[in-house]
Amino acid sequence: MRLILIAALLASAAPAAVHAHEAPAPSTEAKPVAKGELLKPPADAAHYVVVSEAGKHGDQWRWRLPDGRTAYRWSQELRGWITEMDQVTTLAPDGTVAALTVRGVTMSGDSAEDYRVANGRATWKTATDSGEAPARGWYIPAGGVSIANAPLIDALAAAGEAGLDFLPSGKGRMTFGPTQVIEGPGGPKTVQLAFISGLLPSPLPVWLDENKRHFADSSYISVIPAGYEGALKQLRDAQEKATADAVADVAKRFLTPAAKAPVLFDNVRLFDADKGEFLPARAVLAQDGKIAAIGAAGSLEAPAGARRIDGSGKTLVPGIWDSHLHIGDDWDVLANMANGITSFRSPGTTFDRAVDATKRRAEGSLLMGEPFISVIVDKKDPLAAQGAEVVSSPGEAIAAVRRVKDAGLWGVKFYTSMNPAWIAPAAAEAHKLGLHVHGHVPAGMKPSEAVAAGYDELTHLNFVVMESMPREVIDKANTRQRMEGPARFFKDVDLDAPLMKGFVANLAKTQTIVDPTIVIFEGMLTQDGGKPHPAYAPYMGIISPVIERSAFTAGGYPLVEGYTRDDYRKSYAKMVDLVGRLHKAGVPIVAGTDGWGIELVRELEIYRQAGFTPAEAIQSATILPARIVGADKRTGSIAVGKEADMVLVDGDPATDLGALRRVVTVVSDGYVMDADELRKAAGYGGRPK
Repeated sequence: MRLILIAALLASAAPAAVHAHEAPAPSTEAKPVAKGELLKPPADAAHYVVVSEAGKHGDQWRWRLPDGRTAYRWSQELRGWITEMDQVTTLAPDGTVAALTVRGVTMSGDSAEDYRVANGRATWKTATDSGEAPARGWYIPAGGVSIANAPLIDALAAAGEAGLDFLPSGKGRMTFGPTQVIEGPGGPKTVQLAFISGLLPSPLPVWLDENKRHFADSSYISVIPAGYEGALKQLRDAQEKATADAVADVAKRFLTPAAKAPVLFDNVRLFDADKGEFLPARAVLAQDGKIAAIGAAGSLEAPAGARRIDGSGKTLVPGIWDSHLHIGDDWDVLANMANGITSFRSPGTTFDRAVDATKRRAEGSLLMGEPFISVIVDKKDPLAAQGAEVVSSPGEAIAAVRRVKDAGLWGVKFYTSMNPAWIAPAAAEAHKLGLHVHGHVPAGMKPSEAVAAGYDELTHLNFVVMESMPREVIDKANTRQRMEGPARFFKDVDLDAPLMKGFVANLAKTQTIVDPTIVIFEGMLTQDGGKPHPAYAPYMGIISPVIERSAFTAGGYPLVEGYTRDDYRKSYAKMVDLVGRLHKAGVPIVAGTDGWGIELVRELEIYRQAGFTPAEAIQSATILPARIVGADKRTGSIAVGKEADMVLVDGDPATDLGALRRVVTVVSDGYVMDADELRKAAGYGGRPK
């Protein structure tokens, strides 16, 4: 759940034409300002680069306008998605923000945002919200250029323990971490890691210079002064170590001998994932990390020293799996455990992070579900996936597959810029080594061709939809066309026609797995903005007001000219229909989010809409993924002799899948943990609604 910076997740900007170096004014026009009308940075502007392990993705600049205000510009392309915006900020005499205007577009469309202070009142308006309050604090924008948050970071560094009040709400403080000496254009430079609390559920890392002023932001995509790109890995390693040290202290509180004492759940409703049945009035005993006995309520004797948990009105389900959950930082995986995710597949993690996280979990210093990790392999290309192993030939692709095996990982994930001709030889090598093969479908390749070339699994429903798309969409599937094509055209596809009917039948025949992550498309295609997405509504008020404004209530995917949100909604409805048809045909479906993990229950609720029974929906997040990774003999269901991976939830998911959000107790590898305490440790403000 990490952001590049506070306001860089989703940005907005109000339109108005301006000349170079002139300050933008607020506007009420319907369309965002065009790229050519945005401010142009002068030659002497401070220059930052937006980078990841895959290379450079964009630029940001800062300069002073003639009237003393500060201007910013952000230009970026990330696998075909465009960010082009500017921002002008006016600081008050006390250093707080007196006014700001942002204009342009991001991956999420119009970035319109305007903030003003007048007569002691602060007012703000974005593309999706507006408000006002007494002007007593630092305004936290919903979007904007990320380096424009430098004055806030500088002020937090100077504020000490007193911290700063935020607008619209909250209070933040900064703590300081270790220093690093890095090399750059001016020679050696000392920078210091710091953490901001009060913005996100967990501490937000930033890097300061020797004067304790903002220097850089390091995340899965980083923003760093031009010329210092070579220090990226050094800063990331130091940041991850400091975070790991902090979360290791949390793990010590939960992974104790006392937490692994025998536990008896009595009078629970039990979900038998193997049979797909809900069994009333049951008792389950776990001991020594295993399920020791299952019987009728009241029939089991707890051994001496055992903990007894009354399950009246509650349901015991197997530990939940998210089949598409990239390993975030250590705080993220702690939050996932709080939500009952005791196992997950991470379809795209760098070698260093994969090996390190797995090792620390085994040592007991990282509180994380059991991971099954794939590494992304993509062709060396400006549109290559960030964090991918980039290759330039079939031989290099095969060598990358071998490195995945040598690292002890589970699978290989091919990506959208791969040369389609390289898939078959690389997939053959992966299968020879016992690796799972899945991924996005490369541009120029249809999903049926990817399956024929060796895919065991298709990742994301839009790549299943791609079978029915026009050639011009298929050939550009490594750009935003992979989203815009299905959004525009799928509503008109006949699922009963030979093309898609035959493709679904072939997926069933080959038992090709589908990882739909359909909850993504609900958010992107159906939402106008201003109201919580269905996936996030239960979490409003307990995670972060910053995330609520920037993500939970954000507008959907930008509309292509000539199309309406209703067009997109019709395409989404057909996607739900397709998921139901895949399931009915016997295609294995596994539930994943490609998000923060909190979206998983909504994914299951959508499966219910598509025609799954509640039991079938839960199986897609328990026993089925366990079978796919080859772990079903030891986990994935509650059965005698299996590992004690279980979640006690408040309510009956047989009639209300939302009960799966109401996690009361988590048992992982036999460790019994109070979910409220886990949520508190992860920075949550309470239980989901």
